[in-house]
Amino acid sequence: MTRLANAIMTGLLQAHEQLPNEAELAKMLGVSHITVREALNTLRAKELIYTSRGRHGGSFVCDNIENRAHNYHPLHLLSSDYLLDLGEMHCAVLAHSARLAAKRMSQTEHLTFSSFIDEFQQASSAESRAQADMRCLLFLSASSQSARLANCELTLQTEWASFIALLYGDDTLHQQCVQLYQELLEALSHQDTEAAAKAVSDLILFLAEQLVDCKLNTTASSSGRTL
Repeated sequence: MTRLANAIMTGLLQAHEQLPNEAELAKMLGVSHITVREALNTLRAKELIYTSRGRHGGSFVCDNIENRAHNYHPLHLLSSDYLLDLGEMHCAVLAHSARLAAKRMSQTEHLTFSSFIDEFQQASSAESRAQADMRCLLFLSASSQSARLANCELTLQTEWASFIALLYGDDTLHQQCVQLYQELLEALSHQDTEAAAKAVSDLILFLAEQLVDCKLNTTASSSGRTL
């Protein structure tokens, strides 16, 4: 339920967008049908989704989420320490992935990674930027040729990606991340293991700090509404 709520609250799932059916959600999330049904009931109770019956029925994302569900905002429910710890864990996985990728990435993989960074640079919406960012990081971990690192990154992305969508509406922040990705690409092209690790670490820690700032602003906004 938490992953679905995060995706809704951060805009990865748009208003009136249809969710996959229960069987598909159970398979995607690796849980039972009963767990999915309970999660959907909870989301309906919180007015994050609604259900439509009939031939074209299903579960859909509600509109005006910001006005009606501010207290369910994922960053509002997490501590700053939790976000920084998540960033540090993510940084550890990707820094080692970058070191290995610098030594193991083929020329074809390098060109593919470069094309993914170009897509990230050209993305114009918060959602498309977050998706392109996730694609880049997953590819980097896969290029390490370590199944454990790739699996760790995939697990981290289920939580990380929905938070990052909150940040990528900021064009200046997006351009700063593009620059860090370009530094990472340059380090990989020269097989500079430590420069590659530093570039991806700088990227993740920068985003983690921005998430903490966003969380503090969200908390301040919430406090202001209760005065």
